[in-house]
Amino acid sequence: MSFFKANKTFKPKKNLPEGTKQYQLKKYAEATLGSGNLKAAVLLPEGEDLNEWLAVNTVDFFNQINMLYGTITDFCTAQDCVVMSAGPKYEYHWCDGVQFKKPVKVSAPEYVDYLMTWVQSQLDDEAIFPSKIGVPFPKTFQSIVKTIFKRLFRVYAHIYHAHFPRIVALGEEAHLNTSFKHFIFFVQEFQLIDKKELAPLDELIQTLTMEKPAQH
Repeated sequence: MSFFKANKTFKPKKNLPEGTKQYQLKKYAEATLGSGNLKAAVLLPEGEDLNEWLAVNTVDFFNQINMLYGTITDFCTAQDCVVMSAGPKYEYHWCDGVQFKKPVKVSAPEYVDYLMTWVQSQLDDEAIFPSKIGVPFPKTFQSIVKTIFKRLFRVYAHIYHAHFPRIVALGEEAHLNTSFKHFIFFVQEFQLIDKKELAPLDELIQTLTMEKPAQH
């Protein structure tokens, strides 16, 4: 069963129980985002636990990217996107170390499907993303989060390189750009992705994150 067929409604992942720390952080994140200052919105709230903050935002970005990719699934087909790529110089092969021990060349929709299913399995694993109060995060938590972000970036990269005209036709480019800009500010703040991994969208990242000169 394909992840996207099963999730056609794109239910947001992980409804956090009210009263938990992560629920409060999610509400805080939503409120700060509402201010429109994305750079401030990614900062770790004072006195809060870094892992809790990473967890809440990982789930949030997963949901956002799910919804964005969901709008173009009809156009991202095995025929049109034979490999998962971000332009002619960057091709991604799937490997999860479990089902696929060695990197395998698959079409873009298959790759995204494997990727989202894999991320979802990490988020659902209470040993990695504990939702109960007082349950500690594993020692490997931050390295798992980095892998998740590295892979989620590839979905943005593919959308921009292969489907941007379609995104524009759907009137979604502002939404995509805001989502990606938020993602990049978060990644930069917590150093989650190696610079070389970001290369496919280098110019766009510079454009989106450039400080606009103050108006006099």
